[in-house]
Amino acid sequence: MHWTTTRFRVDLSRPRVMGIVNVTPDSFSDGGQHADASSALRHAEQLLREGADLLDIGGESTRPGSPPVPLAEELRRVLPVVREALRLGVPISVDTYKPEVMAAVLELGADIINDVWGLRRASQTGGPGAREVVAAHPRCGVCVMHMHRDPRSMQVAPMQGDAVPQVLAFFERAVHQLEALGLGRDRLVLDPGIGFGKTVAQNLALLARQQELLVAGCPLLVGWSRKSTLGAVLGSEGAGPLPPAERVVASVAAALMAVERGARIVRVHDVRETAEALRVWHAVQAHVD
Repeated sequence: MHWTTTRFRVDLSRPRVMGIVNVTPDSFSDGGQHADASSALRHAEQLLREGADLLDIGGESTRPGSPPVPLAEELRRVLPVVREALRLGVPISVDTYKPEVMAAVLELGADIINDVWGLRRASQTGGPGAREVVAAHPRCGVCVMHMHRDPRSMQVAPMQGDAVPQVLAFFERAVHQLEALGLGRDRLVLDPGIGFGKTVAQNLALLARQQELLVAGCPLLVGWSRKSTLGAVLGSEGAGPLPPAERVVASVAAALMAVERGARIVRVHDVRETAEALRVWHAVQAHVD
């Protein structure tokens, strides 16, 4: 199993770690820590030393309640980091839903577009929409994520009912639409969008029954890193949920469970801890009949 991207054919025969590089002042876990290009690049290099296989660069927070970032500001944040990160010798993903940003980073040579909106957004400037931008590119990889509603309202009015069949139906529609535009399945991975418009119970069900999502026929990329559901599970009555920085062990545990249930890529903040856990998992798998 491989993921075709602009410059790399990523071997997914073993699980891969995608390190998060947030070039934002307000992301829920590490906002402001790497908000300028030089510190973001230092962080990217550190993640590679810790074992990241891919890097995911984002210039807009999509935490619950977050306001949209103007197009010009997102471009200002992201382009210098992407331009330099492309020299690091690993696949570079850009976390954006704006078609104009997609077009700009693909022009630079970015390998992957990672879109929380699942390529559903139109252009703000009258140009091609998200689907059309990636379809016009001959090779870029694409991650299509499921999100209910939008970041401002998704946790105010989360999904109702069983999330698993709803996410699967979204995946199947998205894959069909992209194939109709000429994108092969070898370019696509799918993300169930843990925490994006789902309740704690729904997020846990998506992990428990994650193998049901494999029916869509594309590899899964899963992001449990420091998510609020883990904080809720770990929190005690009266004290509230644990803060993001105290969710590292739980994040690694969730990443391992996601891999056990078929995920091929885990998107994480804590690369070293996750990579070490996956090395142990991989060593054990070598002895499974």
